[in-house]
Amino acid sequence: MDSDTARARAEAAFRKEQQARDGAKARLEYEAEMRATQEKTARLRALRLAKEKEAADKEASKKSRTR
Repeated sequence: MDSDTARARAEAAFRKEQQARDGAKARLEYEAEMRATQEKTARLRALRLAKEKEAADKEASKKSRTR
């Protein structure tokens, strides 16, 4: 009976350690996805702002030409 108990404890400890490793791996993947999303959002925001500025500059130049 002692060997069965020891085996069960060892298996439980192994499952607990594996679950902790899986959790850490999942957290790292989540953080990597978040960083990628933030970088993509920043890049797209910069592109949008540049496009809006270009459109505003064109509009301003049209108004100055007509006057």
